[in-house]
Amino acid sequence: MTTNSPIKFGTDGWRGQIADDFTYENVRIAAAAIANYVHQYEDAARGVCIGYDTRFGSRAFARVAAEVLANSGIPVQFAAAITPTPALSFGVRERGAAGGIMITSSHNPFQWNGVKYKASYGGSGKPSIMAAIESYLGAPLRQAAASAPITEVDFAPTYISAIENFVDLKKIRESGHQFLVDCMYGAGRGVIAGIFTRAGVPFVEIRGEIDPLFPGINPEPILPHIRAAQLAVVEHKCHAGLITDGDADRIGAVDEQGNFVDPHKIFAVLLRWLLERKQWPGDVTRAFNTTRMLDRICAKYGRKLHEHGIGFKYVCDLMLEQEILIGGEESGGIGLSRHLPERDGLLNSLLLANVMADEGKTLGELVAGLQQEFGEHHYGRVDLHIAEEIKQNAIARAKGKVESIAGMKVLRVESLDGIKFFLDNPEAAGKPNAAESWLLLRASGTEPLLRVYAESCSPESVGRLLEAGRAFVMEESR
Repeated sequence: MTTNSPIKFGTDGWRGQIADDFTYENVRIAAAAIANYVHQYEDAARGVCIGYDTRFGSRAFARVAAEVLANSGIPVQFAAAITPTPALSFGVRERGAAGGIMITSSHNPFQWNGVKYKASYGGSGKPSIMAAIESYLGAPLRQAAASAPITEVDFAPTYISAIENFVDLKKIRESGHQFLVDCMYGAGRGVIAGIFTRAGVPFVEIRGEIDPLFPGINPEPILPHIRAAQLAVVEHKCHAGLITDGDADRIGAVDEQGNFVDPHKIFAVLLRWLLERKQWPGDVTRAFNTTRMLDRICAKYGRKLHEHGIGFKYVCDLMLEQEILIGGEESGGIGLSRHLPERDGLLNSLLLANVMADEGKTLGELVAGLQQEFGEHHYGRVDLHIAEEIKQNAIARAKGKVESIAGMKVLRVESLDGIKFFLDNPEAAGKPNAAESWLLLRASGTEPLLRVYAESCSPESVGRLLEAGRAFVMEESR
């Protein structure tokens, strides 16, 4: 791979491996494309906000991007310090900027970095925006007669004030709950710790130091990377562990016994609280690969649910078009339109603490209550890094006639985003209100990766489905 490797903008932007394809040269190419887009479609005089995370070279890469925009005549508000992605997005909207650039690759391994673009409304660029930016890749940069200024600003204070005011910190303090806060060495470091300190909420923070190597983990709040949080919650006798990813726009959690609480359960806990306690208006959205427990909750409270493709851009689109209360995706990206059309792991962490305070329960008790009322829902995912030929072959076979998986009859197939099999699981007959069993195969469009997702009525059933999915994918490669 050379330094002028093709750059492809995905849901939020472009990612690459540092010093391989994520180079100063390619960051300049990406920044020039964004600059040309802003000149063509936005009011360039409003400027662009630029932030960066804790990854290797992020501030330097951000400075390179800032210089490109400034040289084209676009004023830049440049982060004075490491900034969470939702804080940068909030700053874009609050300051009336034309857009924003965030240097991060979110939850990817330490070798990666990236360029995210945030639109003027404070969220991911619509597909049409990202396509327009991509069309300018390699085009000559518009040069200004004089460079625009680059001004250092602190995006944190107004953002932190906004999320503090969104929740009832007094009630969280009075609940007596203690929290484990795990920043995964990411950009969320110190944010919740500072809020809890000022509010008098007891907490323990781990992995809040800067370490661009993210030692031993990927900064993604799922197993096995949250093992340290599982141990620390038990050791410090906390009532929940609140975990944010590398750029703090995604959330994960651990209950008081150290059990991983996946993003599906977090979404369900928040949704039920919003509908039961807050009774705020609006529809609900969920991605194709998320739990169908959300459907059952929406049905109980008479709320319309929108199912869409995988990626937060679909949530953002719906939030901009109609009244949406909350929307989210499988990977821990959850957004509330009253705050931003954007994922926010920090706000969602505070909201979880708020739910626990309102209900007078630990996180584990909240999840158990959901499972009892809406039926047992268990979830799993396997990422298969495989050759492109194997990936395409598996998808082609999945589109054909598949009659059974893991000994379960295929009842129906859906193909909104990937191939999803709904299955007749005999185990469900013995469980009241059991979850539907399904298996989803989805191939990455940008790398040799295929993900297998499953939901069912028991952890054992999920395990069998995932193993059957893996075997199906690898069948022709043996």
